[in-house]
Amino acid sequence: MSLRPPQQVMKLDRLGSFHQTRLSFMRAVMRRLKRDNWTFECPIWRINEQGEGVAIYLAKGPERSYSMVCFAHDLDPSKRSDRVIAEAWDTTFALYDGVIGEDDIERLSQNVPKQEAGRCLESELVLSRANKSVRLFEYVVSELAAGKQPDQAELNKVGYLMRTTAVYGNGKLGMADRDRIANRSEMLGPFRAEMLAVWLIRNFVSDYVEQMAVYRSPETAVKLAPEIRRSLGVGNSTGLGMAPFLVNHPILLHSWIHARESALARIRALPSITTAARKHYEVYLESAHLSLDRWFTVDERQAERVTVLRRDLEKLSALSLDTFVADELPWDNLYRWGEVELSLEGQELLVSLLLEPHAEIVDAYASVMYAEENDNFRIDGSQSVADLLVALEKHYSWALSVDYDNHPNSVFFWYVSEEKLEPRLGSRGEEPGDNLEQPLSIGRDAARLYKDLLNAQSDQKIGAFLIDYPEHRLIARRVQLTQRYPYAEIQDNLIGEDLLPVDLLRCKLSFFGATRFDPRSDRWVRITMFQNAPYPHELATMDEDNWAYPMDLGKEGSL
Repeated sequence: MSLRPPQQVMKLDRLGSFHQTRLSFMRAVMRRLKRDNWTFECPIWRINEQGEGVAIYLAKGPERSYSMVCFAHDLDPSKRSDRVIAEAWDTTFALYDGVIGEDDIERLSQNVPKQEAGRCLESELVLSRANKSVRLFEYVVSELAAGKQPDQAELNKVGYLMRTTAVYGNGKLGMADRDRIANRSEMLGPFRAEMLAVWLIRNFVSDYVEQMAVYRSPETAVKLAPEIRRSLGVGNSTGLGMAPFLVNHPILLHSWIHARESALARIRALPSITTAARKHYEVYLESAHLSLDRWFTVDERQAERVTVLRRDLEKLSALSLDTFVADELPWDNLYRWGEVELSLEGQELLVSLLLEPHAEIVDAYASVMYAEENDNFRIDGSQSVADLLVALEKHYSWALSVDYDNHPNSVFFWYVSEEKLEPRLGSRGEEPGDNLEQPLSIGRDAARLYKDLLNAQSDQKIGAFLIDYPEHRLIARRVQLTQRYPYAEIQDNLIGEDLLPVDLLRCKLSFFGATRFDPRSDRWVRITMFQNAPYPHELATMDEDNWAYPMDLGKEGSL
């Protein structure tokens, strides 16, 4: 079975319709922790009645341990903000490499609450912060303090009690570079340390709300019921700072997409539908309806897409697999039916549902979703101009026909803010800074390279050509990469008037495993992470991967 072509997959509207899958990093982390029999404990809990203090969670694996350091603060409400320019938060966190001692706890207490204004060492792997969802947090504390469980319907409206506004790693702010941990078995794959940190943050938040209820009314307070506790995830608020990542890491992007598409192609090539796979598909399809019932968004565009997706799911539910069981390629025929009958959101959710029952095929791909980008940095100067022209015409035809001198096709420019060193999007001709434009206008750069190559001798070597045109070095390298890594390039104009940066965010966050996408503009989004997942103390006895779709409580054990 051929993989879906990049011309189909790598369009922003489709990438912005991706959903979490078995390959998502959250789920891969949970499978690894369960498989390797990791254990967890809370050796330090020093949170006072004002909600201030520190807690330590220790994750212990077969080869090493990690300490999640959680600082709680009594934040002035006037300082609470999801903006990256905020300077104070309700909680701040650091994932420490090893078993932490008192000296390092004290050092981190002087730096972690300051976040970017503080300083980390190589012993820190992840830095994060989170703010309360104030109304819901207070509601849960009050209910628990009174001896009652919070109303599940109220919790479903938000899905979390705290929302992170950054999860930093990979060498930022003095932390350990990725290379330091990349070869560790539990860190094989992208963003493993960050996902471990967020999962432990979720555990802290639930412990924290229960403790505050005890402080408020020690005689009557109760803990969250296990099923209600599991329904709470961790929120995240993410903006433009994340958007250029996929463009700046083309080989990594290829490895993510290629793994997903390869798994899909193998499932579409299966000659039959097994009884077990059919049951799993039908259960997850049913639970996908519950996911939609809990997907609340204030964004009109996304709300309409959810409405259409609900109709798509109704079509899928009405379509019996008996329709395809006798076919030579039943899963492929179901997928092809979806291409005709479903929206982009529906098609990509169907992809997720097709991957779900086939762990024996899909899960192995989670271990190859990385990239050795430094190994591919050199430009092949021996390639001829003629060959590079052919590559441009094959892989960048989407870019070559655009008139970038026409203002609507060059409305935006990407730059890095001086204050926070974060990517930003400016309006060309209306805002200053286009002289500092970042090289993210891939389509325009490809078209300019193509134009100059047409005026060069066809047998000239690219090395010699780039001596005369050094401004094309970056895009020439990308074109050469795309010849080997066809999913490396997003095939849309990233500076045109139709750009929706939130599609870039959604694509990346789907690989994290995020759900309940709630855009707050076309440039930032709120999501939920690890909702319904087991907690550390439950991991040894619960299914580590049967949580990505919510189940009716009465059907918890149906798989």
